[in-house]
Amino acid sequence: MSTEAGIDVQRQLESLIQDFRTSDPPMPVIVLHTEDPADDGRVTELVDELSEGQQRHGTRLAVAPTEPQPGDLDPTTRAARLLADLGDPGKWGDRSASYRPYSFPRLNLVRALQEATDDPEMREHWPTAPGGTPDGNAQRERAQTHLLRILARQRWRPRRPVRENRLMLLNDVQQFLPMGVLGAFTALLTRPEWYIAVLAGIGLMVLLAGLNHVPGRAPLFLWLRRESRWFLTTTFLQSAARRQSTSVRLLRPVRSWRAIAARAYDVAEAMREGGPFPLQLYVLALFEDLRDNHRRGSWDLRGFKRTRPPVLFLRRAGRENGGIELIRAVSDVRSRRSELDPLLIVAGVAAGDAALLDRDTDARPPLDRPRQPPSQPSSQPSRLPQRLRHWYDEWAGNLRADQSPSRTNALPWVLRIPLPPGELVELRQPDWRCVRARHRPPVARVVWSVHSLLLVLALVVTAGVVHARELHRTYCSAGLLTADRDTERRPAPGGGTECVGIATGDVRFGAHLSGGTTGEGKRLQELERLVRAENAEVLRDHPDDYVTVVYAGPLSSSSVDPSLVKGAEELTGVYLAQRVVNENYTVKLRVLLANGGADMGHQRVTADAIAEYADRDPTVVGVVGFGRDLQSSPDVTRRLHAVGLPIVSGTNSATYLPKEFSNWLSLAAPDEHQAEALGLVARQLRTGDSAPHSLVLARDTKESQDRYTDEQALYGGEMLKREGFRLLPARRYRVANGKPELRLHAESICRGEDVPSVIYFAGRVEDIGPLMTQLSTEPGCANRQISILTGDDLSKARFSGTGGRDGVAPRITLYHAALAELKEAASRTAFYEDAANYLPWLEDGRATYDAADFASGQTALSHDATRALYWAASLGDVRQSRAATWVNLRNVRLDGMATGTIDFTDAPLYEERHGHSIVLNRVRRTGEGVSKAEVLCSRPAGSTEPLDVRECSIE
Repeated sequence: MSTEAGIDVQRQLESLIQDFRTSDPPMPVIVLHTEDPADDGRVTELVDELSEGQQRHGTRLAVAPTEPQPGDLDPTTRAARLLADLGDPGKWGDRSASYRPYSFPRLNLVRALQEATDDPEMREHWPTAPGGTPDGNAQRERAQTHLLRILARQRWRPRRPVRENRLMLLNDVQQFLPMGVLGAFTALLTRPEWYIAVLAGIGLMVLLAGLNHVPGRAPLFLWLRRESRWFLTTTFLQSAARRQSTSVRLLRPVRSWRAIAARAYDVAEAMREGGPFPLQLYVLALFEDLRDNHRRGSWDLRGFKRTRPPVLFLRRAGRENGGIELIRAVSDVRSRRSELDPLLIVAGVAAGDAALLDRDTDARPPLDRPRQPPSQPSSQPSRLPQRLRHWYDEWAGNLRADQSPSRTNALPWVLRIPLPPGELVELRQPDWRCVRARHRPPVARVVWSVHSLLLVLALVVTAGVVHARELHRTYCSAGLLTADRDTERRPAPGGGTECVGIATGDVRFGAHLSGGTTGEGKRLQELERLVRAENAEVLRDHPDDYVTVVYAGPLSSSSVDPSLVKGAEELTGVYLAQRVVNENYTVKLRVLLANGGADMGHQRVTADAIAEYADRDPTVVGVVGFGRDLQSSPDVTRRLHAVGLPIVSGTNSATYLPKEFSNWLSLAAPDEHQAEALGLVARQLRTGDSAPHSLVLARDTKESQDRYTDEQALYGGEMLKREGFRLLPARRYRVANGKPELRLHAESICRGEDVPSVIYFAGRVEDIGPLMTQLSTEPGCANRQISILTGDDLSKARFSGTGGRDGVAPRITLYHAALAELKEAASRTAFYEDAANYLPWLEDGRATYDAADFASGQTALSHDATRALYWAASLGDVRQSRAATWVNLRNVRLDGMATGTIDFTDAPLYEERHGHSIVLNRVRRTGEGVSKAEVLCSRPAGSTEPLDVRECSIE
């Protein structure tokens, strides 16, 4: 600053600006004038220096053009034009001033109304008839319609150059960004791929933006804009309204649009009449916009970031350029509104025009105002700062009283500072000084800024991507933020992953099979589709009259064992039972599928998923399946027991489960019963009084969960001892990469001193082929008659005599137990007729008990288990609760089932029951070189008469 007065005024401005950081001090209109008219030019230069200094200090400022305006305009109109240009953010300095550019939506709305009002097209449309008359009302409606048409053509914005219109277009698009984000988030809830959610959000935003910029139409959601809400609710415009509604609601667009249309026309009529109203409306809109630009409670905390108030500089305010009228309007609006706004105005006034800032032309101070201290000589430079501070404190203290209408002199919001001529003298250049401004960035600027936001967004996006990847690695169906937690991805034998759990959402287990579009994989996918279609019909047509049964089986395969025979056949029986029930009974059956993984290796995870879902769905009454006896079977049964779910298994032959758990029932003959039945064959194989050698060959289960082979080995060994065989040391063979390591065992067995004539094979069906190959090539066994006894797992084999690939070696006879006696029951059941009606893949619509799809008995057993569980859940044709179903199971007796009569009435708690279906089969090589299976003896389900040697004769 080049003068003492400039230094002191700048120091006072900085003091006021620093107070703005921590509070909201009243901002005066500081009017600088000299006591000597000869120094008016130096006052203008001082205002210019103050403007340059504030610009260097980072103040957002505007310099109003005070040059004479062309045309014959009155001072009020000139003042309004000064304010109209301030709606351009570029007038308030560059972006480096503070935070980001100002926005002036309210001021621009007023300017748009002014331009529409002054539009030449409106001149002939203004009403000429008196208001309240029919002609006047009709003319008013036509004028309002035409005014709205002009405003729509302007987009309810002031006319701007093309570049500024593009910026306004971008601002209009920004208002739809939250809706695009909302659309993307809504899409995410359906768990699609991430790019679908992004496209949904972008598509919604583009659609709204396109609708928003239809030519000749008002912008979309105009009534919800902040300037429109202010326009309808400010009390300043109530006098212009004619009892029109000011209600603005999102869900009432028509009423809101009528309110803003009526208000726009009323204000346009008031602007057309002229007077002080348009100028005061411009001032009010500017104040409201600046107050909003410095609002501390905003989402971006802009009030905490903009720590310096905006400053408007008027280089030379006079009557001819509208500056005096502008200052008067500012004081009047502030007094009327009684609200603080952040705008600080610094104006230079000629000494002769200073008296024009009084309410009348009399420049005398009010009687009760303390007189300003007389000017002091410039030899005491410290006196002017004291006077400035004293004047400001005095002005702020008298502000409340000076706003009263009875005060008739000075404008209350104007702080006049007369500058002594001596302090306007230019100093020597070495004595020029500038008051320092603190540039410490506010905390909100650091914590809540674009950079911090980008950092947070980067962290959030990174965390979201990591979380999404983890969801996709963990769950079978996952989106960007959510996942179906009822199914999980777990390691599959031989590498890769498989989908396990209960399919309650859009999960399809068949879709997760590698190469699952052919063979058994294709059959599984078709069954899933059929079951889901049946479920959808049940939920749609019978939402209050159905029960839910969960089938849990091996519905995935691995690279080690790609077979899906068991899961596909069991699911076929479950679906067939569902169709029969829903076609013939009032209470409908809904079936949910649960995958325990290849060979049920993840059945514990599946049991947890079923239990958690059952807690949410009371219609779940029980579980069918879990047909493989594993080390985890007790934990699985215990977990479902805890939630009150009974289990009816078709093929699990565990002897211990019904003895330990009251919720376990099975249609499969227990391993102990199978061994006893095979003892009838072993007794016939022991010829004469000698004690032939025998051997138990079992699968090594140290590195697997298999418990079935241990049970078979235990009961098989005990049976051979009872039948008088001399037992050789038991042998355990390992399985590596899905293949049994039997060569060394075959060599040791066949080349030893004592070659067993009977081998009890406690293994799986997939191991019998390699065993036959090894025994048929070893010299000690190839020419010897050997009998192999084994359990029910061999019922899954398809021997070459029936078109299958499995077979037995020459001179070796295979005896195995099976769980389903189908031939005797076939004549008394509708199972095969139902299968022909409801299974679409059967050729010629025919089904027989010895067909490849039914011969193993697994389809029949799962069908009967499902029918038994449904019977308990719908006793008396009334939907039963879960607990009632558990109790009713002990009363189930169903005749005419696929395996005979299902009778649980003799099933005691914690003891084994009798009446299981059982079959003893013999397989041997024929003269044609094929392996032929034949039934030795059998019992259908429901029969408790034990088998005997005569009936099971091997002769």
